[in-house]
Amino acid sequence: MPSSRVPRLADPRLRQRMVALALLAVLVVFAGRLVLVQAVHAKSIAASALEQRLVTQEISTPRADIVDRDGVVLATSVERYNVGVNQQKILEFKRVEDGQVVAEGPAGAAEILAPILDMDPDELGAKMIGDSTFSYLVKDISTETWELISAENILGIEPERVEKRIYPNGALAGNVVGFMGGAAEGNDRVGLTGVEAAYEDELEGTPGSRTYEKDNTGAYMIPTGVQEETAAIPGEDVVLTIDRDIQWYAQERAAEAMSQTGASEAMVVVQDVTTGEILALVDSDSVDPNDAAASDADDRGARSVSTVFEPGSTAKVITMAAALEEGVATPLSRFTAPYKYTTANDQTFRDSHDLGTQKLTLAGILAISSNTGTVQVGELLTAQQRWEYLDKFGFGQTTGVGLLAESPGILHDYEDWDGRTTWAVTFGQGVSVTALQATQVYSIIANGGVKKQPTVIKGFRDADGTLTPAETTEDERVISESTAAQLMTMLEDVTESGGTGVLAKIDGYRVAGKTGTAQATGPDGKLSSYVASFIGIAPADDPRIVVSVILRDPKTEIWGGTTAAPVFKDVATFALQTLRVPPSTSKPTLYPTTWK
Repeated sequence: MPSSRVPRLADPRLRQRMVALALLAVLVVFAGRLVLVQAVHAKSIAASALEQRLVTQEISTPRADIVDRDGVVLATSVERYNVGVNQQKILEFKRVEDGQVVAEGPAGAAEILAPILDMDPDELGAKMIGDSTFSYLVKDISTETWELISAENILGIEPERVEKRIYPNGALAGNVVGFMGGAAEGNDRVGLTGVEAAYEDELEGTPGSRTYEKDNTGAYMIPTGVQEETAAIPGEDVVLTIDRDIQWYAQERAAEAMSQTGASEAMVVVQDVTTGEILALVDSDSVDPNDAAASDADDRGARSVSTVFEPGSTAKVITMAAALEEGVATPLSRFTAPYKYTTANDQTFRDSHDLGTQKLTLAGILAISSNTGTVQVGELLTAQQRWEYLDKFGFGQTTGVGLLAESPGILHDYEDWDGRTTWAVTFGQGVSVTALQATQVYSIIANGGVKKQPTVIKGFRDADGTLTPAETTEDERVISESTAAQLMTMLEDVTESGGTGVLAKIDGYRVAGKTGTAQATGPDGKLSSYVASFIGIAPADDPRIVVSVILRDPKTEIWGGTTAAPVFKDVATFALQTLRVPPSTSKPTLYPTTWK
């Protein structure tokens, strides 16, 4: 019999409570999460979001200039443009005039741009076809040319601004100025040689930065968003001591001398005695920084401060200085100088010419450049004294002129000299110097016995035009003023009748100086060539400049008095006129060079 019980329905209030509890649990979770986001992690989340919206760009500053002592620009930076094409966008380019399509796509763009770029339209159009978002069309165009292109407003044609280093005077002082790295070095804003390399930090300055907040597309800056900027600090112009006109003439005269004598290399240094400043530093075949790759690697630096040679007879003046300073001789001391002379340790030396046995004063030994006489003067000094004076005059140490790769030359300790070298150093053999070191010796004598540091850097000029002088070492007394004065008179004897340097005389100016001829090693390491030189001071009565001329391996003649002295005369004359140095007003009172 069926049950008569009626089924009981579930209580809906239970389900409602369960749903309510579930919703409450969800709300609690959401609320907790909201509290976690807005209260606990709010700052970090906001910072992370802001960081994703921030863009930082470097603000570069143009590389500063290199100028000569009068502000003539030798190196500067100019704005240039590379022009590229978005090959996808250029497909959408269309130009309509009076309701007619007059140009469209790559072909149309090429027809417009070809006359501006002086290119063939078909060749230019071919460069625009493809799927690249940026492909170069042309590089290194002027700002004016880019402005013409920009004015055409062609969709897909995009600029790339670049900075280019140019050298308006070409090879003039290229050995001093140096040049920048190219594509092969991976960074064309890095100096590789010369002042460009030595003063990289001063020229470059310090880049700045700009930080701003972009929108969610990443294309636009949010005007009310974060904007921060750190200004770039411009570099400082490097002001050289080089005088453009003197440098130019010295380079021209050096090239002419090579042609006349067949020399393989020429170096000329012009130094201001009163300041130590280098007015000209010449190396033959100087590099043109605008096209450094066109020069041989050996011609891209300053050989006058980096390569060495035996100075030969120009160094005899140091032996004379030592004898005078130590009181073992005077300009009138008497010597008998034969063609051949043998020392106590059986080392035999000869003069360049067999003139028989001569009765010479100390001044006469220097005037006619007697090797045998000079060795006898050296015998009055100890080996240590001979070494000390070579050292005092700067042999074996860099000058600090302000260029990289400067050589200290070669001066071995006197305890390491062999039996021949101990005497050969008295007349400039067994030691090696740079052209600048050889010049410095005569600058010291001309400056009353005081060494001033040679320098090619006058100072650094900031954006406001304020010049900060370059730091130099303290002046150093090398020999007494009395000794220097006696040497000056002895050196004037060299340019008078009977001396080896008569071809260095300058009309209206008294000249003091010394010739030099030394053997040099060839590529095989053997003594197979010569270095001919003349180093002179003018005016001798009131010294202002020292000029040195060094010719390597001259073919016509090997003597410094006939090959280098005429070059000195011309360069010194030009420099004196450029500096407006008045002529000499007195006649020299010379020492006798012989005795009876």
